[in-house]
Amino acid sequence: MSIYTASATAPVNIATLKYWGKRDVSLNLPTNSSISITLSQDDLRTLTTAATSQSFQEDQLWLNGQLESLASKRTQDCLRDLRQLRSELELQDPSLPKLSQWKLHLVSENNFPTAAGLASSAAGFAALVAAIAQLFQLPQSMSELSKIARKGSGSACRSLFGGYVAWEMGHLQDGSDSKAVQILDQNQWPEMKALILVVSDIKKDVSSTQGMQLTVNTSDLFNYRVSTVVPERFESMKQAILSKDFNQFAELTMKDSNSFHATCLDSYPPIFYINDTSKRIINLCHRINSFYNTNIVAYTFDAGPNAVLYYLRGNEDKLLAILNQFCDKIQGWDAKFSSEQIQNWNKIYSKDLKQDFESMISNYRNDINEKITRIISTQVGPGPQSTQESLINETTGLPK
Repeated sequence: MSIYTASATAPVNIATLKYWGKRDVSLNLPTNSSISITLSQDDLRTLTTAATSQSFQEDQLWLNGQLESLASKRTQDCLRDLRQLRSELELQDPSLPKLSQWKLHLVSENNFPTAAGLASSAAGFAALVAAIAQLFQLPQSMSELSKIARKGSGSACRSLFGGYVAWEMGHLQDGSDSKAVQILDQNQWPEMKALILVVSDIKKDVSSTQGMQLTVNTSDLFNYRVSTVVPERFESMKQAILSKDFNQFAELTMKDSNSFHATCLDSYPPIFYINDTSKRIINLCHRINSFYNTNIVAYTFDAGPNAVLYYLRGNEDKLLAILNQFCDKIQGWDAKFSSEQIQNWNKIYSKDLKQDFESMISNYRNDINEKITRIISTQVGPGPQSTQESLINETTGLPK
């Protein structure tokens, strides 16, 4: 029997205004709106192939080569909603094959560590929704599809857009107004770059889902954050992005990362997503911004110790001339930067920066070089992409 297939890639997004806490767990409705930057799929992406056939006996998922369960309510909610949309098309046009009634085979691969604080679930559910929507030939907009991706992983809704993205929390009980919208696409502020310092690619002790509910239930700071801090910061950050004001964007991003982790620490028992190496990176960023007397770098930490540093392309030499001195032995520099560039940073450092940063380097360098496993240099990028690359054998319907 015929096997229908479609493949899509989806990006990682890293929040600059954090989503943390749910007002409805079953629908994945957040307690606050959030903002993120979508990162380039050249460096961080999930590729998913979706296949369906009348001959398939059950829904199956293979993730990074391993057969995984599809039994979770989150995944089932996504599949149900996508099948419902396809069923509506089939009712309108009886000539369409009844794909909504057939089982699905899903094969997915990440090109980055899973469940280590690098938004793997966001990219994963965004790719799943994008691939099945393509397979089912659904006409819905990305904002409409983001409501489905949200049910799988809250932040997945933001990965359905490229560039700079807001997840509007919404207020309706059914969640129909809780969706992602684009603030700017990647071509409207293309100068934004990101350097990810992978402090740990080990699966975290407390999952985001567990951590959120613990914070909601026990943190005294949490209510103040969602009722007062975030609503004001949401509007300010949107305006900073629209006006391309990096100095303001950076300040808001760093403050919000600190605020988020403060509520985690204020949970009972406390949740520690950042570690001593993360704190050294924070101190270093503030020292760099102080030296230049303006914000040229912004740190943010999701639910994990890995640092994401945002900066503008025009400030790359200023920033990396310092940062490379702290973590020059780490894997990943040569993936994006030539030996000539690195030599130039060394010259800049020796000529203009050494006197101001030498003592900090002597205190931090060994720890940072030992604890950071690799760097990933990337930039703002597009949303989900259709691709001809397939992970499924179109004859057997099984992973290649």
